[in-house]
Amino acid sequence: MTPSKHDYKTKLLSLKQGTYPVFYHGSKYLLSKHLYANDKIIKIYAKELKGKDIVSGNYFTSIKNGLLKPCEMSDKKVIDFIRHLEVV
Repeated sequence: MTPSKHDYKTKLLSLKQGTYPVFYHGSKYLLSKHLYANDKIIKIYAKELKGKDIVSGNYFTSIKNGLLKPCEMSDKKVIDFIRHLEVV
């Protein structure tokens, strides 16, 4: 069974707050997850450690069904990153 596009929400919410290494498609990234506005906004930012790739976005928990707002990239990229990252 293929995971649905919306499974990323559960994984995003379950990621611990703070900054820590993760793997994504064989590359190591440093992921930061922080909560703002009384936990209504989740900010994620990840930088590839031996490359130039970044992943960045805000997730608004207070909007019905949540709302992902990527920062200067497609929502598909952010969703794929969250769905497939592996915490070290």
